[in-house]
Amino acid sequence: MLTALPASYEMEAVAMEQALTVGLDGSPESLAAARWAADEAERRRLTLRLLHAWPLLVPEPTRVPSEMDQNYWAKRLVHNAQKELQAHHPGLTVVGNLVADDAQDALLQAASESEMLVLGSRGLTPVESYFLGDISMIVVARAERPVVLVRAGKRAEEPSTPADREAESGAAGAVVVGLKLRAPCDDLLEFAFTTAAARGVPLRAVHGRSTPLHAYTPWGVDHTVTQEIVQDARNHLSQALGPWREKFPGVDVAATTRLESPARAVVEAAEGAGLLVVGRHKHHPNLGPRLGPVAQAAVHHARCPVAVVPHD
Repeated sequence: MLTALPASYEMEAVAMEQALTVGLDGSPESLAAARWAADEAERRRLTLRLLHAWPLLVPEPTRVPSEMDQNYWAKRLVHNAQKELQAHHPGLTVVGNLVADDAQDALLQAASESEMLVLGSRGLTPVESYFLGDISMIVVARAERPVVLVRAGKRAEEPSTPADREAESGAAGAVVVGLKLRAPCDDLLEFAFTTAAARGVPLRAVHGRSTPLHAYTPWGVDHTVTQEIVQDARNHLSQALGPWREKFPGVDVAATTRLESPARAVVEAAEGAGLLVVGRHKHHPNLGPRLGPVAQAAVHHARCPVAVVPHD
């Protein structure tokens, strides 16, 4: 016998300008993402929106027994997640949203309406899939706002405790931001500093730069050249961080320059971090959606949650 669910899980349109949206598909990964999103929404004092997209969703029936309700399982998925999150975050506003649309379009629309979009992710290699297969990668590459990918922990199937939720949210770890320094990075830094300030954790800015060919000599690497390159990078990194240090004086900031592949530098720096923040160029209408090598490496190999922030 199916149990009737509250009417609040009907398909609804909600103004989400001040909301954080998480995509749900019932997997352990999406539930881990929902727990992470609830913690983050509470820190930022945002509404948490639980979004489940199902193309076969039908108009909400009236006075129909649960066993006849074609939307029952979709509503139950959202209901169960909302019940758990509300129990751990009684002061947080959590709304359920069922959308009669395919997942990709629904998530892209949700991203445009939210402060950020949070998705569950799987795997550590490019051949392994993410939330709803390849959909999340398309969403990350095309979304207008930041998208955070969260991996499921070993206990993702079990009810979370405060300690579990802290580990999932990365509250105990620093925020690491990878910077290219070849283009404006204010959107990236604003997200990273705001997140670190909300969590009360240090911010670690890292810049990787590959050793140029002219630094190599027949007997090895010319250290005079590499020192000049590193010092130049440090100066640019300091200039980029300067205004944000003043805007967020309470955030402990450390800057690191590594003379190695930018992708490797960022992934290695994120080991043990609470969140890794990387950027991607906004989608150009004449080009297909894509991620750069640093963002690709981050979403596939970093073990902590990864925020991908679009910028000009």
